[in-house]
Amino acid sequence: MIHALIVGASQGIGLGFVQYLLQQQTTAQVYATYRSPSSAGNLLAIADDRLTCLPVDLTDETQIEEAIAHISRTTSCLHLVVNCVGLLHDGDLQPEKSLRQINREHLLRYFEVNSIGAILLAKHLLPLLSHGDRSVFATISAKVGSIGDNYSGGWYGYRASKAALNMFMHTAAIEYQRKRAKTILVTLHPGTTDTRLSKPFQRSVPPEKLFSCDRT
Repeated sequence: MIHALIVGASQGIGLGFVQYLLQQQTTAQVYATYRSPSSAGNLLAIADDRLTCLPVDLTDETQIEEAIAHISRTTSCLHLVVNCVGLLHDGDLQPEKSLRQINREHLLRYFEVNSIGAILLAKHLLPLLSHGDRSVFATISAKVGSIGDNYSGGWYGYRASKAALNMFMHTAAIEYQRKRAKTILVTLHPGTTDTRLSKPFQRSVPPEKLFSCDRT
């Protein structure tokens, strides 16, 4: 039976993972985190004894520790962790089109949400991923975080924070392999998915390349 943790499950891809897992008879328990109750209505409305919802702001290490401590009191192991937290735009914070638009505070925010939170998860989840069964820790990344694939420029903060995420997780995967050989760490590019994150940029996406959360 699978014990899973979905981080950033209030909507979009994260909520899709929760719904899928709860449809599986092999799922024993799903832990799902959300940052704000105001945006987690669909998640909190799910009535299933196998679902535990936890408030977590991934930029706050104390909240990460408290959530994992709560999980540890109910289970000794996790088999699947998926981190779906990501930031592309938020009010005045928008992807930059030129160097003139770079803002120090916005850059720090990108890295806090898209990069640092994931590696803090890897740090604190180590005990729950230390067991005899195979386990997977997956983090949603993005193709635009690839240095070699960057031909169009722009989106400085988002690109750089996703590139940092990829390096963080690659490095953590090496350490996990030494200590926990049955745990796989991986970053995933989900394609352009119809979520709030991609909504302002969907006009340039061909219909066949815009995926639903279920397809993703």
